Amino acid sequence: MNIAIASGKGGTGKTTIAINLALSLRSAHPLLLDCDVEEPNVHLFLKPAIEWREEVGLLIPEVDLEKCTYCGRCAEVCQYHAIAVLGEHVLVFPELCHGCGSCALNCPTGAISEVPKTMGVIEGGQAGLIPFAHGIMNVGEAMATPIIRQLKRRTLGDAGADDRVVILDAPPGSSCPVVETMRGADFVLMVTEPTPFGLHDLRLAVDVARELDLPVGVVVNRDGIGDTGVDEYCATEGIPILMRIPLDRRIAEAYSEGVPLVEVLPEYRERFRQLYEEIQRLVRGREA
Repeated sequence: MNIAIASGKGGTGKTTIAINLALSLRSAHPLLLDCDVEEPNVHLFLKPAIEWREEVGLLIPEVDLEKCTYCGRCAEVCQYHAIAVLGEHVLVFPELCHGCGSCALNCPTGAISEVPKTMGVIEGGQAGLIPFAHGIMNVGEAMATPIIRQLKRRTLGDAGADDRVVILDAPPGSSCPVVETMRGADFVLMVTEPTPFGLHDLRLAVDVARELDLPVGVVVNRDGIGDTGVDEYCATEGIPILMRIPLDRRIAEAYSEGVPLVEVLPEYRERFRQLYEEIQRLVRGREA
């Protein structure tokens, strides 16, 4: 089962839920993927032994001006506006290129070749009994999606049997990297806080999951602050609230020191196992 842990905004506790759910299911050897490639931080808590590392990149166009007739066909077919022809000048914008290859395929004189451009790395190993992997995007890069896609391709292909638990810690927000992380998931667990900002961004993230036709459940973190807006929204939309974690100084102190919640408060292990069992029940009910 693939479970994406998502949130409309940063700082809601999404990574906390992903880490502690994995630790609570440790005997099942869950695969934990940190897909927040712009700012991965799961490794700070799990301290994995990294065993493999691969560069990730795209093929971007390179123009041979001796063959180019400046016809502009490459610019016409590029839906991302990553290449432009101005008179007898061809401009390539690598930060806009999605590596689709249309420009090279449609060039009538074969003046365009594709050269690799490294965007970041993916790496993985073991964190005790938990297989772990994450992506790291190079500073200054604009697109996280290719790194997330390659991370999933590299690891989920080795995930083994269909009953393997895979936990994907998504980036915050509701943009393309979140969509790529959710794609192929069996369930999306939204982590939010009971505040107006939390509710606003929860709505956006739920809309993304529903656009992908994925079932959704909610964890309310820092329960007890804010207002009742999240509860009212979930009740209206028929979204189950599967777990509540109160605002607790002990949890915040442990987080600041890089210590998982279930190690400070072991009673939460059973709560996270119950959370997983409830997710299983909801997925089975949807498939029935």
